[in-house]
Amino acid sequence: MRYKVFLTGVFQFPFHIKRLVSLIWICSLVVSLAVFASADENVRQSESDDTRQLIKQAEKLTRKGKMAEAEKILRRVIKIAPQESKAKLILAYLLLKQRQLIEAFNFAFEVAKAEPKNSFAFAVLGAILLSAGSFNEAKLSFVNALQLDKKEALAWAGLGTLDFYENRISSGLDKLQTAVYFEPNDPDFMFTLAQVSARAEKYNAAAAAYEKFLQISPQTDAERRDRIKGLINFLRYLDVKQSLYNLSGENQTVVSFVLSNNRPIIQVKINNKDEPLNFVLDTGSGISVISRETAKNLKIKPITKGGLANAIGGAGKFEIVYGFLKSVNIGEVKITNVPVYIREFHSKNEKIDGYIGLALISKFLTTIDYGNSTFALKKKDLADGQKAGGELLSLPLRLTSSGFLSGEVQLEGIESPLNFIIDTGASVSVISDELANTKEINRFIRDEKMRVIGAAGVIENVSLSLLPRVTFGTHSRESITAIALDLDVINETSGFTQAGILGGNFLKNYRLTFDFANSKVVFVPIVQ
Repeated sequence: MRYKVFLTGVFQFPFHIKRLVSLIWICSLVVSLAVFASADENVRQSESDDTRQLIKQAEKLTRKGKMAEAEKILRRVIKIAPQESKAKLILAYLLLKQRQLIEAFNFAFEVAKAEPKNSFAFAVLGAILLSAGSFNEAKLSFVNALQLDKKEALAWAGLGTLDFYENRISSGLDKLQTAVYFEPNDPDFMFTLAQVSARAEKYNAAAAAYEKFLQISPQTDAERRDRIKGLINFLRYLDVKQSLYNLSGENQTVVSFVLSNNRPIIQVKINNKDEPLNFVLDTGSGISVISRETAKNLKIKPITKGGLANAIGGAGKFEIVYGFLKSVNIGEVKITNVPVYIREFHSKNEKIDGYIGLALISKFLTTIDYGNSTFALKKKDLADGQKAGGELLSLPLRLTSSGFLSGEVQLEGIESPLNFIIDTGASVSVISDELANTKEINRFIRDEKMRVIGAAGVIENVSLSLLPRVTFGTHSRESITAIALDLDVINETSGFTQAGILGGNFLKNYRLTFDFANSKVVFVPIVQ
């Protein structure tokens, strides 16, 4: 039997690896005690001239983007001088960038344990834990690093990035500016500063930070640099507009939707045209998307192009084309100055004109009621003073670097919670290939195959699993179908590990109220 599934997320690290998480409690213990560690340690012997020279050579190669050569030299140093902590930390940070989290953690943890006053060790450890999605432990490590050294730039950057993920944009921006002050030529800090500046709607500052990133980063990744150049042009265009997503019309609205392939589809009007268009409600996309065909029909011209984006499906890439809508009408609500992507849609069997991304609806309290097939928007000032779901339990969400909503999901058989993207635009749930290949999940793989349509094209014969129980907060569903996909293309840009996608086949059993301002969602089960 073959099925068809639609995935629309444009962009996305490995899931909470059991061995890594099992060491976190040890890390927390070290972090909590490190500040009070006694000073009566044996003084290490000075590094040999050869060792110092090799480390400098590795650092130089890293700055040039020659990671494999730098890694080879650092491993040689560690073999020659096993006590050389600096080489271990540089190697750990390099492995982190390659998402080799287990080995990176082992090197950093070893140094932090042996040298409890080494601020950089705790900063690197925190960065690894943050990338693994272990936010509380990462924060402890970063705070400890700053208690040891107030000028530890990596710790400032880590805390700023954590604020970014948890929607504390202003605080995150301040911390990242501090990191850049202490390390003005670190491309990773500059890149994240640019991302957070854009989220804060400081488009000129974001463009300037991206330009600085291009000046100080390695020249090796031409594709990524092309994307950033296009993004800079678009940010300059947005800065001229001064304000985006301006609200007018009524303060609230309720419209009906049609559920197609477990995806809610509503009708909207674009640029004050009378013709209603079909748009998928897509919490798996940060920015809204419009089809190339619809853009042509409405005479919406590209603003700029920006290289290739990584995405699920086909060759795994599609051309980035930026567009701009004068207005979008949803019921009685009107939103003006709306940035969009323009791209080809690969599904030919249903008429879809576009996808409504998070940025378009993030200024509202947003409710998707699968039971009544309604979509409701309420302005924030009306929603202020009331809880998103009365006294009902609200579940925390985090925003990834690429603009996805992510929450912690529990799978039966897996001890630790996993980060999943909450995606109303995906018809079925997804688990990573890595997770699917574990002994806990592998036994649930079925003989059926699926045909997957993603932003970058079509994938045939995708493996299907029937998960016995999936839990989000206190809400559980049994026998949930999930397909296994390579999520590296998503995790490359998400910032912290996503183990899967919670799709429409799970979400359709609830009424969802998204409180974007407070990064929360309320789940109310639908009474059958």
